[in-house]
Amino acid sequence: MYAPRQIRMIDIEEPTLANSAGGDIIFQPELACLCGSDLLYFEADNESYEPIVGHSLHELIGTVVDTNGEKFKIGDRVLCVPINQVGLQERFVVTENQAIYVDPRPEEREALLAQPLGTVLFALRRLPNIVDQNVVVVGQGPMGQLWNCALSQLGARRVIGLDLNADRLKVSPAMGATDILQVAPEQNAEDIAAGVRSILAGESPDLVIECVGHREQMVNLCFEICRKAGTVFFFGVPPKHVENFDLHKMFFKNQTLVTSVGPDFTIDFPLAMQWIAEGRVNVAPIITHHMQLAQIQEAFDLFSTRQDSALKVFLDFPASGN
Repeated sequence: MYAPRQIRMIDIEEPTLANSAGGDIIFQPELACLCGSDLLYFEADNESYEPIVGHSLHELIGTVVDTNGEKFKIGDRVLCVPINQVGLQERFVVTENQAIYVDPRPEEREALLAQPLGTVLFALRRLPNIVDQNVVVVGQGPMGQLWNCALSQLGARRVIGLDLNADRLKVSPAMGATDILQVAPEQNAEDIAAGVRSILAGESPDLVIECVGHREQMVNLCFEICRKAGTVFFFGVPPKHVENFDLHKMFFKNQTLVTSVGPDFTIDFPLAMQWIAEGRVNVAPIITHHMQLAQIQEAFDLFSTRQDSALKVFLDFPASGN
């Protein structure tokens, strides 16, 4: 990612374990999936996210081609999350602690979605009991859809998917939303909150998930929607500074603001893989596009502009043989 919204392939040295102190693998990606946090580097309009070589992919399945650790052997198929999202490489060195085995039962694209689902499960471990809670998920992109799925699985009474995009809202019921609410850019926060209350028989929700993030974050809208003494979860990756952050409203509504980052590799990703492999959740509805690595510019363009009802966009690396 050498310029805003521009990607090119370059040659670099083949990675080795010569300087490794141990516990590392050389990972060869074969299947990747784009994530909203990759757009921070692609769009290059946030000073906190300066792209370097390898930016940006971090949802990956592939093969261990070398190791000096004890967790894996050469040839093992693993899900890997590279540190700092530098997974846009044909092979790279990474600690074995950043990988888990791929369960062979689900279709492999579904197995790869254990990575983003794992981040949702980690976030949910930071919240109290979900059973019988009314929840609004603001933003029905891929992560918002996975929130719908997990909240439904954990016993939420109502899961309301809220978005501007009608195509995304069409997917929400299949991912666990009990209700959907399409809003318009010209609507103010008070009107949107009233729309939510109309679904909940005049009540405001117990929990609101901010799943938009980046420069379009909607945390102030979440404060408006959420009930007094309720909880707002800021899940979307925020900009460095949130302009006009309405701490006053949150304060006087006695709301709790929760955040999360950095799932536990020993808990969250394996559990997400188990949920998918056992059929407890169906993540297939958000799989919308599958392309080749050679089409990566087109893939990022499509994903960032939300063309063609794009949700999760997958890429085959050359090593996949596809």
